[in-house]
Amino acid sequence: MRHLTSEPLLGIHVMQHIAYYRVSTTDQSIEAQRGALAKDGVTFDMEFRDEGVSGSVLAAHRQGFGELLKFVRKGDTLYVYAVDRLGRDALDVQGTVHALLKKGVSVHVHGLGLIAAGVGELIVAVLAQVATMERNRIIERTQAGRVAAREHLERTGKTHKGKLSLGRPHEVDPGAVAAWRKANPEASHVTASKHFNVSLSTVKRYSAALASMK
Repeated sequence: MRHLTSEPLLGIHVMQHIAYYRVSTTDQSIEAQRGALAKDGVTFDMEFRDEGVSGSVLAAHRQGFGELLKFVRKGDTLYVYAVDRLGRDALDVQGTVHALLKKGVSVHVHGLGLIAAGVGELIVAVLAQVATMERNRIIERTQAGRVAAREHLERTGKTHKGKLSLGRPHEVDPGAVAAWRKANPEASHVTASKHFNVSLSTVKRYSAALASMK
């Protein structure tokens, strides 16, 4: 939660413009969503975020969104970059929007504008369903690609894209990371990521993998 304007008078709830951002991994940044919402010409009083939280998690079960639900009051307006920020699937999105509107909170989706009760909710539900279908298609294509790569690797020693192994190539040698951290036991993951010029999640992934092999 981030306060962007001065605190309202004690006991008085001033109608506020509130932004919510979500990204699925810690490698991603909310800045693209923040920049897009800034183009709507609104000055936000509060910001809530969920970083490194999968879209498969129910909206109400996300820490940031849960705090948002407790904070918003009648007359507030919630701004999001896309409808899929508001829930796990079409049903969750529809339920979340309905609950907010019933509470007297307006919902503004970038590119769509304010969502009205009734027809507006239906449009959001349809868009959320389309987003869910597209996400499922991406998962199916990814799984099909992995199967093809594994079969090709077993037959020829290489994947169908010419790689010698499955998965992403290592950005740095995991052994080098392990050796450096062993020589520098006081060094944090953040320090290691800066030393090797790789992401924090990469260092954590290598460390976890090497720890499991001990």
